[in-house]
Amino acid sequence: MMAQAEADRERAGPVPQVAVIGCGYWGRNHVRNYAELGALAAVWDRHPDRAQALADLHGAPVRSYEDILADPFVDAVVLALPPSQHHPFGQRALEAGKHVFVEKPMALDMGEARALCDTADRLDRRLMVGHILQYHPAFAAVLDLLQRGEIGRLFYVSSNRLNLGKVRREEDAFWALAPHDVSMILSLVGSEPPQVDASGGAYLHTTIADMTSAQLVFPGGEQAHIAVSWLHPFKEQKLTVVGSKGMLVFDDGEPWERKVMRFGYRIEGPPQMPSAVKEEGVPVPLEPKEPLRQECLHFLDCIRTGARPRTDGWEGLRVLSVLTRVSEALSRRRAA
Repeated sequence: MMAQAEADRERAGPVPQVAVIGCGYWGRNHVRNYAELGALAAVWDRHPDRAQALADLHGAPVRSYEDILADPFVDAVVLALPPSQHHPFGQRALEAGKHVFVEKPMALDMGEARALCDTADRLDRRLMVGHILQYHPAFAAVLDLLQRGEIGRLFYVSSNRLNLGKVRREEDAFWALAPHDVSMILSLVGSEPPQVDASGGAYLHTTIADMTSAQLVFPGGEQAHIAVSWLHPFKEQKLTVVGSKGMLVFDDGEPWERKVMRFGYRIEGPPQMPSAVKEEGVPVPLEPKEPLRQECLHFLDCIRTGARPRTDGWEGLRVLSVLTRVSEALSRRRAA
């Protein structure tokens, strides 16, 4: 099947050429993937030595942003920059006629994010946001099982993203870590939450939250809970989906054969004192694939075909709306 997919892409025409802007942690992974796909046109980073090292490794030139935008043979740019730079770099690229992939969060301001979406629509350019777990085979399996009614009506979703990890100073833990979770939850529920509440703690800085717990309530009665922290003793990346007929757990810390587990359950006892009994978990078969590679392939396919990305700018804006409302809830609690 993978050989057929590669053949289909070859018949579709030349591979779009992409320049990666920003060669840090995520940027260098983008550089590797696009180089392996034959799509890497150039790299740029504000640290010339870092850019040159990647350029030498992958056989692509280091070029200025101005040269990249002026080159008609560069179809798109990938922005792996600090979030405050996504809007200015993205606007320039769109106005220059380039398609744009932007890492999460797509901006730190709703107005800037909406401007990117409006510009992309006006100029008919693809704008895609790096909500990478949407391209993870494990999440695809969870979403498919839910949409096919395999666990019944959705009750609630719980998502934990915890680690002793990189501490940011541009954004708090929720903005840095939770966009993936919010994106997945909005896809699972299929609507936006009219009610948002949150609590958190800022321990390493006076105003930047190191941990946050957010609660989302949706129009159909579904609820979601998101817990994030970069000040946690162990790593946990787990999504739990509970329905009326069963439960699904996507644990990214598990090996592929156990990344998604399906659990049945039954309710026993009288209505006034029911007891929930969990059945033995069953692994959901998955085909191991690198999520970032799938994300890069999707971006290239959208450029080539004109299709709207699964995580387009407007999807990114919906995620940003939830992030903003969580920040407002945290501010209200601090002010109380």
